[in-house]
Amino acid sequence: MNGAKRIAIVGAGAIGGHFAARLALAGHQVSMLARGATLRALAQHGLRYASPEQGERAIDVNASGECAALGEQDLVVIALKSHALPELAASLAPLMGARTVVLPVGNGLPWWYFLVSDQPLEGLRLTSVDPAGVIERAIDIERVLGGSVMASCSSPAPGCVVHHSGGKVVLGEPGGGMSERAAHWAQVLAAAGLGATASHDIRRDLWLKLLGNVCANPLSVLTQASTDRIVDDPLTHAVFADLMRECVTLGRRAGLAVDIDVAARLAQTRALGAIKTSMLQDLEAGRRLELDAILGAPLECAARVGFDAPLMRAVHALARLRAAQTG
Repeated sequence: MNGAKRIAIVGAGAIGGHFAARLALAGHQVSMLARGATLRALAQHGLRYASPEQGERAIDVNASGECAALGEQDLVVIALKSHALPELAASLAPLMGARTVVLPVGNGLPWWYFLVSDQPLEGLRLTSVDPAGVIERAIDIERVLGGSVMASCSSPAPGCVVHHSGGKVVLGEPGGGMSERAAHWAQVLAAAGLGATASHDIRRDLWLKLLGNVCANPLSVLTQASTDRIVDDPLTHAVFADLMRECVTLGRRAGLAVDIDVAARLAQTRALGAIKTSMLQDLEAGRRLELDAILGAPLECAARVGFDAPLMRAVHALARLRAAQTG
């Protein structure tokens, strides 16, 4: 698997477009699974991409609405919203060859998180993200590398992606430990400018990302404020900190080595500036919010370990009603 790789991006939104642009510019054979207006825009104009490093440019990518037209891949990056994957999971089979690796990079807890052998809460199936088990049946966990992305991107129009800041990508084996394939794909992504590193504990890395997801995303929906304003206001700052502490405690109860300085983490969030979260972008665009993976899944975990998470439950309830009010 030397040289250019065949890489499919499932999900042509902000993060998917960011991956596709960087990998295509690095010389890989990039395909994108897209639908509707996004597919039409990609066919007509290519992927329009803007970033501080790359400026503005149009990038040719092979886009299709059917996996069969894309063929077998070396790597399949799943950059869909978590609630969209169950509907599409079974259709991804034509992308899978004998050695194909699947890299989900969405927000919240993924379907495979507690399906790993010899890990705490082994066998807990997250019905919030995989209600009927269709993802589990469609994607063999042996193919999966866990992935966490810390980047601020937006998609202001179909087929158009803007990378604003950040670019950390962490990937690793669901069962933990280092592996040759994790190191290999981390190197491929890093060489494409995606800032990737391999991790020996991707489940911990995903929970650390979840701390930000659980707090910033729903609070931005409830306040319709950017993250700097949420952190700067003393009252919402306190809610943010308490919510994060509750999620840290839950992670520890779930057997994860989650040990962070909450004040330092909030300062890190503030240093990023006026970030409009992906969930607030979805609210403003009238799209469905990722509340199930970001809050529903950890609340399922809390129920399993007998941990009361009153603030997470309250924020979940309020954010769901806020979403319902916008349709």
